[in-house]
This record gives sequence, structure tokens and C-alpha cells, in this order.
Amino acid sequence: MTNSNSNKTVVPEAKAALNQMKLEIANEIGLANYDSVDKGNLTARQNGYVGGYMTKKLVEMAERQMAGK
Repeated sequence: MTNSNSNKTVVPEAKAALNQMKLEIANEIGLANYDSVDKGNLTARQNGYVGGYMTKKLVEMAERQMAGK
């Protein structure tokens, strides 16, 4: 089976920070040990929450930066 993941980090230097953010968000929504959990055993909703909250926080950060705050 080939990996068809098209999600590529545009800024490779940000990869560690994004992974840390993912773990923090997973913890906030009650998914402890997210880094060691088999993501295939989680529901699509659980995995979606992590990605959704990451996107929400990244948009908020960009908006603050654009507003100069």
C-alpha cells in the first residue's frame, strides 16, 4: 500500500512546532498519549477534532499577526 498523504509542510522548520501543537490540542480535548496512540483506532470524529482545532488556532494566530497584535 502506498502512502497517498498529500499534506506536506510548506515550512519544514515549523514541523516540530506543529507536532507539539497537535499534542497539546489532543490533550485539551481529552486524547491523552496522542503521539503513541494508533490513529487508526480512533474515530474520524476524534481525529477530525484535532485537525479542526489546529486549523482554528492557526487561523487565529494569523489574524492576530495581520492585525499587528
